Amino acid sequence: MDSVISRVSFFGPTGTFTEEALLTQPDLAAATLSAHSTITEVLEAVARGDADAGFVPIENGIEGTVNETIDRLIFDFDLMIEREVVLDVHLQLCVRPGTALREITRVHSFPHALAQCRGFFEQQLGPVDLVTTASTADAARLVGEAGLPGDAAISTALAASIYGLDIVANDIEDHDQNQTRFLCVTRDRIPAPTGHDHTTIVCFQDADRPGSLYGILGQFAARDINLTNLQSRPTKAGLGNYCFIIDFEGHLEDQVIADCLRDLRAHLASIKFLGSYPVAGAAGDAKREQVTQARRDADRWIEDLKRHLKS
Repeated sequence: MDSVISRVSFFGPTGTFTEEALLTQPDLAAATLSAHSTITEVLEAVARGDADAGFVPIENGIEGTVNETIDRLIFDFDLMIEREVVLDVHLQLCVRPGTALREITRVHSFPHALAQCRGFFEQQLGPVDLVTTASTADAARLVGEAGLPGDAAISTALAASIYGLDIVANDIEDHDQNQTRFLCVTRDRIPAPTGHDHTTIVCFQDADRPGSLYGILGQFAARDINLTNLQSRPTKAGLGNYCFIIDFEGHLEDQVIADCLRDLRAHLASIKFLGSYPVAGAAGDAKREQVTQARRDADRWIEDLKRHLKS
């Protein structure tokens, strides 16, 4: 397993929220970066070995899961989650210089971004045509390079600067607590446990039968393992055929987690392991520091006890 990530593919073009989130990670920002126009292309680059890691969106706090990412990880590629990154998302309304807010008749952006600004459209713009694009940055590029009178893009401030657009309205998202979660995926990297980790798996059943999901969840309940996310996706094998994506607290190195996975593997058609990785955000950092300090305290306690041993 490579110890250094030197080449990173990400969901582009340049100026996306994906790139903004990537740049918060010093080691990834220092790598050679390559933007790709689709999430699938990002993952293909990693699978082929053209990149050491791929960086893609997986979930928005308002609009939910990015299905292209999760479906490709489940069905098309054997990649592992190396880390997650959470970014506060702020959406800007961008136009070609000289375009006024009242002149906007058509708005371009990524589907999730358009959905997150419905209230702003109703209150500030009135009826406008909504045009979906491959990314928020691609919307800015299209308007900047080939926009017509009345065109606008919902994008990042970074993309507006890159493509020569003016921002006519800042932070137009309908919800203040708008965050997106991103994943860094690799071919074979499993980070060492930190004391505050998540593990993600996909569970496939032999057949749809009463109590099957209950049986899966019972393995976690019996071991007091906390689930942080549970969702189902169609397996593409016909109506009624679903798999379950499960995120839970803990790391593959934890004995209780390994024991749970062993039992699940023995009783299900198959399990796909997507990774054990550190929990993102400041809360995760604080929790890891608490665990580290607790281990130091425990080590000192053991050493104190050993001083009472008779030689």
